[in-house]
Amino acid sequence: MIAFGRPMRRRFLLERGTDFLNHGSFGTTPRVVLAAAQRWRLRMEANPDRFLRHVLPGALRAAAGRLARFLHAKEQEVVFVENATSGVNAVLRSLEFRPGDEILATTHTYNAVRQTIREVCRRSGAKLVEARIELPIEDEKYLEESIVNKFNKRTRLLVLDHISSPTGLIFPVKRLAALARARGARILVDGAHAPGQLALDIPSLGVDWYAGNCHKWLFAPKGCGFLWARRNAQAGIHPPVISHGYGKGFAAEFDWTGTRDFSSWLALPDALDFFEAFRPARIRAYCHELVTRSAREVSNAWQTECDGPARLHGSLMAVRLPEPLQRRDPVRLMAEWLDRHRVVAPVMAIDGVLWARISAQVYNLPVDYTRLLELVARR
Repeated sequence: MIAFGRPMRRRFLLERGTDFLNHGSFGTTPRVVLAAAQRWRLRMEANPDRFLRHVLPGALRAAAGRLARFLHAKEQEVVFVENATSGVNAVLRSLEFRPGDEILATTHTYNAVRQTIREVCRRSGAKLVEARIELPIEDEKYLEESIVNKFNKRTRLLVLDHISSPTGLIFPVKRLAALARARGARILVDGAHAPGQLALDIPSLGVDWYAGNCHKWLFAPKGCGFLWARRNAQAGIHPPVISHGYGKGFAAEFDWTGTRDFSSWLALPDALDFFEAFRPARIRAYCHELVTRSAREVSNAWQTECDGPARLHGSLMAVRLPEPLQRRDPVRLMAEWLDRHRVVAPVMAIDGVLWARISAQVYNLPVDYTRLLELVARR
């Protein structure tokens, strides 16, 4: 089997000379999957009417079925969306809330999701309540207790990250879902980073809705996300764009919202073939070991700390920036790292403190983190 690192990097289009430590933000797609998407586009353009009217419906459901099996779900429980944010929007903007209702999230909730909750609350009179997660954390019990302590009789919905975007921390979704159900709340999971990083059996989590991305850790083309909904939680959930399928059922409404490029969704089986060819457990083990070891080395060189223990991370981990860099503007700092040092790593402000989040993927090697480790000395 092909080795990870440089041999694998040749299967992607990543530019030479850059340490790409940010697979987490947007992912990158293998050449073979891009080629598959292009074949679908060419097939569509050869005869758009035949393709969109007669080929697409079956091909789209076949791709959804392949994804559903990967998630241990059923085909009619899975629909495609542009990305996890779109899936979260579909659920939040379909549900009905009343003044006094509370939607519970955390201070690590992805900002696009937080903004959506704010808009829903503005329109309905509901209230956003955030459980505060302070870094660094010691164990997942802290994550669990921080959230549970914010529940009350007005909590109608728990919006929960499976893997926190700012840090890569893995939340105990299954236990929190059980606790939420016991208190009469429904559960929406933002699983943007989980497919591929974690071995997922979504129905076993006990949640109502789960939105995820395939263009990050599953290697699909950009714009490939999904929404899973439990059968008894599908009624009343509509896509952000209402179209001809309105009222015809969950899959029918989401499968067609208008003319678009469907190639990223249709190429998903090829992305799963690529992912599974290198054995998911092997990929996860490699990336976990590489990112946690590299994060420790960076934090030691910077004389700072990681966001939490290695066991609560998959392929993402955050390291606190040293004091001399805490006063920098994070956007300008990231641009400087890219332009001057050829290092791609996001810098995020969490509770007023700057953290660098680093990723590991099959195309990375330990040497890729050397320039990041040395950046403080070069400042």
